[in-house]
Amino acid sequence: MLLCAYNEAENLPGLLADLEAVARRLPLRVLVVDDGSEDGTGEVARGRPGLYPLEVVSHGHNRGLGAALRTGLTAILDRCRDGDVVVTMDADGSHRPAQIPQLVEALRQGADVVIASRYRQGSRVLGVPFLRRLLSLGARAVLSLRFPFPGVRDYTSGYRAYRAGLLRRAWERYREGWIRSSGFAAAAEILLTLRPFRPVVREVPLDLRYDLKRGVSKLPPLRTIRHYLRFLMEFRP
Repeated sequence: MLLCAYNEAENLPGLLADLEAVARRLPLRVLVVDDGSEDGTGEVARGRPGLYPLEVVSHGHNRGLGAALRTGLTAILDRCRDGDVVVTMDADGSHRPAQIPQLVEALRQGADVVIASRYRQGSRVLGVPFLRRLLSLGARAVLSLRFPFPGVRDYTSGYRAYRAGLLRRAWERYREGWIRSSGFAAAAEILLTLRPFRPVVREVPLDLRYDLKRGVSKLPPLRTIRHYLRFLMEFRP
C-alpha cells in the first residue's frame, strides 16, 4: 500500500500502528513517500517497528501530491505482480485502515477499482471544514459532467484499492505523461487514466475522520481550484 506524506510526523505513528491490525488479516507491504517533509516524517516512518515490511522513498523537496503519487505508484509497480492489490490512502489519520479488508474483498468479488466514497449510503464524514466539503462537491459535479464514469460518484477520494495489473496498463500507455497534476487533482487524474480500459469500479461507504487529524490542512483552497481548472483544460484521456 502507498502512503504519500508531507509533514505528517504527528499523524503517521498512529496510522502505522493501526495498520498492524490489518497485517494480522492480510499480507501487507507499505511504501511511504516522504514528499520533502520538514518535520522528520521520513525518520518517524523508518523508526516504526511493525508486523509488515515498510520502505520509505524521499523527495529532496516538496513536489506536491501528484509527484508523490507518481513516485510511489511507479515504485510499487516495479516491485509487484499484476495480481497484487495496491491500496492508497491519506497519511494524515483521517482514513481508517480498518476499511482495507472491505476494499480488498470488493476486488475479490470482481471489481478492478474500489473507492471509499463520501457519496454512498452509510458513509460517515466528521470534522471536515465547510469550504473543503464545498470544494469536494463542486469537483464531483464538474468531473461527473465532464468525464462520466460508470460506478463513480467520488472522483477525488484518495482512499482506493486497485488491481496492480490495471495500474500497469495505465503506466504503459502514458509513461512520463502519467499523473501530471501537481496537487489534489491527481487523484481524479489517476482514476480517469484508467477509464479507457473500462474497469469495473465499485464504491463502498467512506468513514472519514477528519476530526482525528493533527496539524494544519494541506489543501489551500485557491491553489486547489487552480489545479482543478488546469486539469479540466489540459487532461486528455
